[in-house]
Order: sequence, then C-alpha cells, then structure tokens
Amino acid sequence: MNEHVQTNAGAPLFNPLAPEFIRDPYPFYARMRETDPMHVTSFGSIVASRHAEASLVLRDKRFGKDFVPRSIRRYGPDIMKEPVFRSMSHWMLQQDPPDHTRLRGLVVKAFTARRVEDMRPRIQEIVDQTLDALIGRGEMDLIADFAYRLPVTIICDMLGIPEEHREVFHKRSNDGGRLLDPVPLSPQEIADGNANNLMAQAYFQNLFELRRRDPGDDLITQLVQAEEDGSKLSNEELTANIILLFGAGHETTVNLIGNGLLALHRNPDQLALLQARPDLIVNAIEEFLRYDSSVQLTGRVALEEIEDLGGRRIPKGESVLCLLGSANRDPAVYPDRPEQLDITRPNVKPLSFGGGIHFCLGAQLARIEAEIAILTLLRRLPELKLVDADNPEWRPTFVLRGLKQLPARW
Repeated sequence: MNEHVQTNAGAPLFNPLAPEFIRDPYPFYARMRETDPMHVTSFGSIVASRHAEASLVLRDKRFGKDFVPRSIRRYGPDIMKEPVFRSMSHWMLQQDPPDHTRLRGLVVKAFTARRVEDMRPRIQEIVDQTLDALIGRGEMDLIADFAYRLPVTIICDMLGIPEEHREVFHKRSNDGGRLLDPVPLSPQEIADGNANNLMAQAYFQNLFELRRRDPGDDLITQLVQAEEDGSKLSNEELTANIILLFGAGHETTVNLIGNGLLALHRNPDQLALLQARPDLIVNAIEEFLRYDSSVQLTGRVALEEIEDLGGRRIPKGESVLCLLGSANRDPAVYPDRPEQLDITRPNVKPLSFGGGIHFCLGAQLARIEAEIAILTLLRRLPELKLVDADNPEWRPTFVLRGLKQLPARW
C-alpha cells in the first residue's frame, strides 16, 4: 500500500497495517496532526487526525454510514452478494436513521445504567473465579487466560448462550477485527469472513429456535420476540445484530483491559500510584481509553457536500475516517504531556467510544468490567510482572487495537 505523503524519514504517513504502525501508531499520528491533518489516502478516504474535526464528524448529521453505496464504490456492484457484507449491512453500527433508530431502540434496554450497575457482583464473581483457577500456576497469559474470559462470559450471560456452548466461544480466535480496517479486504480475506459469518449464522439460527421454544430472561429472547412482531426486526437483522453484539461485546473490552495493563506496567510510577490509591480507578480507565484506545478509528460518509472541514472541501459520498487514537492525544485538547500516561489527568473525555447516534451502547459495561478486572488483579497479585513489556505482540489489525498475548509471572 503506497501513500502520496511521505514523512521526512521516507516512511508512509498513513500505512495502518504496516508492522511498525501497528506496534506504535502514535508517532505517525503526531506527524499527521502537524503536517497533513486532513490526509488523503491512496484508497480513497480522508483521514481526520485532529480532535476538532474527528469529534465534529462523529456528531454532525451531515455525515452518516451509507454502508451499501460506500461498499459498492469500494468493491464493485457484486459486493453485497458476499454473505459477510450482506450481514454487515444489517448491523446497527452500519445503519443510518430510521433503521438505526429502530434497531438500537430494541437493544438499548439491555444496557441501561441500572442494569449495568446491577451486573457488578457477577463481574466480580467471574474475575475472582478466573484468578482462583490461575493463582497457583505462577504464570499466565493476561489476554487469553484473564482479559478474554470476563467479557466473553458476560456477553454470553446477556445473550443467553447456554453454559454447555460457551467453551467454544472462550476458545474461538479473534479474527473479525480485519473486517473493520480501512484498507480494502483481499479476496481471500472476504472468503474467510464469509466462512466465519456463515458458521456464526448457523449457530445463532439454532439458538433462536431454542429461545422460541424455551424463552429466557436474556437479550436473544427479547429480540426473537421483536422479530415475531414482524414490523420491528427481520430474521437477517436479528442474526446480523446478534453477531455484532457478540463481537463488539467482548473484543473491545479485552483490548481495554490488555492495553491498560500494558500501559500500567510500562509506567511503574502509575502502577504504584494505582496500587496505593485504588480510588483513582474510574479516572484511570478514562486515561487508559485516551492513552491507547482499543478502537483506533471509525468512519463516516458525507451525505452532502461539506464546504470546509479542517481546510478541505468534502464532496458528497466521500469517506472521512476519524482517527480516535490520534484525537485522544491531540495537544489542542490535552496540552499537558498528551503522550504520557497520567491516571490523575483532569477532564479526560476520550473519543474511544465514538460519538453522536453511534456512541457505543456498551461503554459503561466495558468501563465497569475493566475497572473490576484491573483492580482485582492488582489487589490479588501485587507482585505480578510482565515477561516482556517492551516487545509485546500486537494483533495484526488496526481499527481494533489489542495484544495477541501478554505473558506475566508472579
């Protein structure tokens, strides 16, 4: 992938799947903010790297998702025949009103502040059970053994996935992130996405039949009943949005926990401060989100011509990619050492959960899961050390930023 704008060192300014970019995108972001804040990529999108433009695009009704026309422009007229793209076209994440409003309205009740707060004891129970099983070993992978199990169990609880099916979900690989990357998918990646999507569809179709026969107090039962109402949800929409909720319900939280733990261990002063003052955890989670967001980018399409956005005219139909990870370190918003981790930083309001009508439904749940997971780990394993904090292995995706593994000992 070649870009027109080069840095002084000759490296591309925005090459998000390059190993050096995945390892540490933040120096590239700083150069973009300084030299080309509304950067035009070779794959036909504009990248907004400053906070002002990114936050505006997320909230401005002149921008939308426009998923089907955007995908056809990128891949050609037959792309919606591919099962994975047809499924994604029904995701509420990719919908504009009125469909977005209808779909989100069906799901939002499961994520009210009261319901999420009521889940604290269950979250604490899962974290403690996980650590009980690991503590005698003296070592673990903080991603697979610890961070992954909590959000997967919680989303399985919420969806009503039977206990006997869950081990499959605990062991499944995290390979959906590439679907969200701005770099177009190869034919092989589309084929892999189709295969995974069809397997998920087959599983959830069986689960829907089970919930029709045996309703439960869970989100799938609620949505199956909405589907039977006919006017609210089609079968394709039901399947697609359950797949979305399962993926969105765990991958970003796994990454928030993993990225937060890595940041703490790379900044021992902040680790010591949080151990001494656990009351800082709420602010610390916001700082982890700002410092190394588990979601680095989200996009919108101009629904009309925009005369001036950051000094650039945006034609109707043009994609604008908002670099959340870059906006979160913009010195215009965070003038005091934005490149440093500071869990006491005041007024931290990261863009990591998006904004506007697509603000993440599960934002508060993710915060609480990370809060309980990290505090419990620090309390129960105060001597824990990372095996190699300097050279962690990142997953080869860009939009969803997370670690493949994070070995630790105590």
